[in-house]
Amino acid sequence: MFSKILIANRGEIACRVITTARKMGIKTVAVYSDADARAPFVAMADEAVHIGPSPAAESYLIADKIIAAAKQTGAEAVHPGYGFLSERTSFAEALAKEGIAFIGPPVGAIAAMGDKIESKKLAMQAGVNVVPGFVGEIEDTEHAVRISDEIGYPVMMKASAGGGGKGMRLAYSEADVREGFESVKREGLNSFGDDRVFIEKFILNPRHIEIQILGDQHGNILYLNERECSIQRRHQKVVEEAPSPFVTPKMRKAMGEQCVALARAVGYYSAGTVELIVSGADPTGESFYFLEMNTRLQVEHPVTEAITGVDLVEQMIRVAYGEKLSLTQDDIGIDGWAIENRVYAEDPYRGFLPSTGRLVHYSPPEADFRQGPFAASANPRAGGGLPASGETENGLRSPPARGFTQGYIRLDDGVYEGGEVSMFYDPMIAKLVTWAPTRDEAADLQIEALDNFRIKGLGHNVDFLSAIMQHPRFRAGELTTGFIAEEYPDGFHGAATSQDFRRILAAVCAGNEFSLQGRARHISGQLDGALPVVASEWLVKLGDERFEVVLGDGHAMVDGVRVDGTCDWLPGMVEATATGKVEDGDEVRFGLIVDRIGNRWKVTTRGAAHTALVLPLQLARHESLMIEKVPPDLSKFLICPMPGMLVKLHVAAGGTVQPGQPLATVEAMKMENILRAEKEGVIAKINAAEGESLAVDAVILELE
Repeated sequence: MFSKILIANRGEIACRVITTARKMGIKTVAVYSDADARAPFVAMADEAVHIGPSPAAESYLIADKIIAAAKQTGAEAVHPGYGFLSERTSFAEALAKEGIAFIGPPVGAIAAMGDKIESKKLAMQAGVNVVPGFVGEIEDTEHAVRISDEIGYPVMMKASAGGGGKGMRLAYSEADVREGFESVKREGLNSFGDDRVFIEKFILNPRHIEIQILGDQHGNILYLNERECSIQRRHQKVVEEAPSPFVTPKMRKAMGEQCVALARAVGYYSAGTVELIVSGADPTGESFYFLEMNTRLQVEHPVTEAITGVDLVEQMIRVAYGEKLSLTQDDIGIDGWAIENRVYAEDPYRGFLPSTGRLVHYSPPEADFRQGPFAASANPRAGGGLPASGETENGLRSPPARGFTQGYIRLDDGVYEGGEVSMFYDPMIAKLVTWAPTRDEAADLQIEALDNFRIKGLGHNVDFLSAIMQHPRFRAGELTTGFIAEEYPDGFHGAATSQDFRRILAAVCAGNEFSLQGRARHISGQLDGALPVVASEWLVKLGDERFEVVLGDGHAMVDGVRVDGTCDWLPGMVEATATGKVEDGDEVRFGLIVDRIGNRWKVTTRGAAHTALVLPLQLARHESLMIEKVPPDLSKFLICPMPGMLVKLHVAAGGTVQPGQPLATVEAMKMENILRAEKEGVIAKINAAEGESLAVDAVILELE
C-alpha cells in the first residue's frame, strides 16, 4: 500500500481524504494557498506545502506546483478530490510521467467522459438511454435558435465542459435562446476555458438521479445504488439522499446495469458517478436518460457510504494501488436511509446572495462522526460513518437514539471559528449527513441537527434547509429539479409554522421575559419598591400575530389553550433548547438561537426567524407602544445584491423599461446574474460602468 499520498484539494474534501488515509495508516501531504494557510486541513495533514496566492488559477489549478510538492515530499500518489484538477486529463498524464499514481480513473475515461458532446455519443453506442438533442458544435445564436425550434421547447443550453451548475440556461422560447446563448458561452469560457455549447430537450417533471460506480483495474465494475439529487438551485445541488423515494428495485437494476455498461465501454476504474435525468411524469420509471459521467468522487458521496457501509475514498486508494475489489454486486445492499444537506454561506432571505466573510462564531451540532478538523480517529467505518445497525467486526455498536429520533449524524466540514469563507472558493461551510432506518426519521434528525447549528458573522442557508426538510412535498417524496423555484417563487421568508408551534413559542418568549425581569429584581443595591411586581400576564407579538399568555406553574395558557413544556433559555444566553406540547398534541423538541434587538427578541428555530415583542398585558393595551416603523421605498433603485463585477449594462439613461426586462448582468463566483426591472419606469441615472467592481448594496442605476 502507498505510504504517503498528497491531496490536491482544500476544505472539507481534503479533511475527508485525510481522515480515511489516517485510518489506513497512510501519511498525508496537504497543499495550500495564501487564503488557506490556517485552514484545518493544513493542520490535519502530516506535511503541508504552500503553492501560491489565493486565487485558484494561481495555486490549486496549477498542475506543476502540485507535482513539485509531491516530488518534494515523496508522495507516491495524488488524490484530487473534486473540482480543480480532478477531471483534467493533462494532470493525470503529467503525474504518470513522473511515476506518481493518480487516485482516480484512467486518462482515456476522463477524456471520453469529460466532453459532454463526446460522452453522449459514447453513451448511445453503449446502449444507454440519452436525452433527445443536438450532438455537435453550435455555430452561433441563429444556429442555436434553429436547433431549439427543431427539438421543441423547453430546451436546456449547456456549456460542453460545464459542471457545478455553471454554464446552463433553460429556454422556453426563441426569445430565451437569444437572450441566454451568449451568456452560456461566456460562462463556459470564463469557468472552464471552453465556450462550446450543446442543446437538449428539457424533461418534464425532471428528477436528477445518479448511479455510483466503482471499478478496479482487473475488469470488475459495480453499481452502489442511486442517489436522488433533485432539489437544486440554479442547477447546484442542495439536498441529496440515498436511496431515491422514486426508484423501484426494477428501475434500480436497469439504471445500474446501463451505467456499468457505459463504464465498461471506456475501461473505467475507481469511483465515478453517472448522472441521469428521470421523468417523474412517467410512473413506469422507464424514462431515464444519460446526462453526464463525473469521473471523480462526488460531493454527495457520504449518503451512499451511509447506506452501504463502503468507504469510497478507501476503495479509490486501494484501486489506484492495483488491488482487486473485495466486494461483488451481491454484497451491495441498502441499509436504512441517508440525507445530506449542504450548508452554504449564502443568505436565503436575500435571494441566496453569496455571503463571504469571517466566521465570528461556528458551533455545528454534536455529531456521532466527523470528517473534519475534529474527526474521531477510532471510528469503525471512517468513510461510511457509524454502522447503521448491529455489530461491526471489531465489536463496536451503533450509537443510541438521539433525542426523539433514532439514527446518527455525520458532519463533513473544513472550517473553523474565526476563519474566513473566502470569495475565492466554493461557499460551502459543511455537509450535514443523517442516517436513520426510514426516510422520515432521517429528515427529522436533519431538522433536529439544523436547529443546533450556530453560525454568526455571515449569512447561511440553515433555515432554508430546515424548511425543506419540513415541507409536505419533500416529505411525500414528490421531487423535481424545479422544487425550489416552484415552492418558493417569491423567495424564501422562513419555514411555515403551525398555530400550535407558535403558541409554544409565545409561551417560551413570555416565560423568558418573566425570568429576565424576575432576576432584575434581585440585583443588589436597589431601593425597596423601585420595581413593580413581575407580571404573569403577557402579550406576545410574533410578527403580525398576537398572543395573550398567562403563566402558571410549569405551564402556560396561550389564548386560553394550555401549553406544557420546559426551556433552558436564561438571561444572556444566545442559544437554548425547549420542549413543549399543546394540550393533547405531540411533544416538540427544538433548539433556539436568541438575539436581543432593542426591546424585541429575535428567535430563530425550525427554519424561521421570529421577531417577538413581549410586554405585560396591562401595559400592552396602550396601542402606541406597538407602533411599527415603515421601511423606506427602495424600488426606484437597482441595487447590487452581492459583491461582483458589472459585466454588462442592458439599458441607457433616458430609456424606458418594463417589468422583467434585463437591466444589468453582474458576475459573482464565476456565475452571471441578470438583474431585472421590478416595475415600469424611465432610467434617470446610471451610477456604474461595465467592468467596475461593485460592493453589496451599491446603487447601479436609478429610475424616475
